[in-house]
Amino acid sequence: MQTEIIAQAYAATGQHTLDNEEPFHSGFPSPADNYIEHSLDLNQQLIRHPSATFIMRVQGNAMVNAGIKDGDLLIVDRAIQPHPGKVVIAAVNGELTVKRLVQRSGQFWLQPDNPHYRPIPMTDENEAFVWGTVAHVIHTL
Repeated sequence: MQTEIIAQAYAATGQHTLDNEEPFHSGFPSPADNYIEHSLDLNQQLIRHPSATFIMRVQGNAMVNAGIKDGDLLIVDRAIQPHPGKVVIAAVNGELTVKRLVQRSGQFWLQPDNPHYRPIPMTDENEAFVWGTVAHVIHTL
């Protein structure tokens, strides 16, 4: 499963918020309008370290059982410390891949969350290293 870098995150300016100050309706007003209490800034929700955060698109289905599907966007934060159990972006022989970092008998492995794919040992021979940690997955329903 390969990934490609689409963009680096940037510090948000506040112009990308959703709020209730000027609601609009295309039909009947929503009864929920009276219960909206604050605005939601997706940059604040998804990006903790703007200078270390990248958006990547997934190619393939090796992580489908983790809810990561072909075409999904990943919010990858290089400032988050990777540890076993986390989903990471790793470089293997110069190519980026998304897998779960696991440790068995002192050896680190890149484990796909799909039984049709094999785990990849992290060794000097395959030049494998963790590039960043996946913080969020965005996919269309």
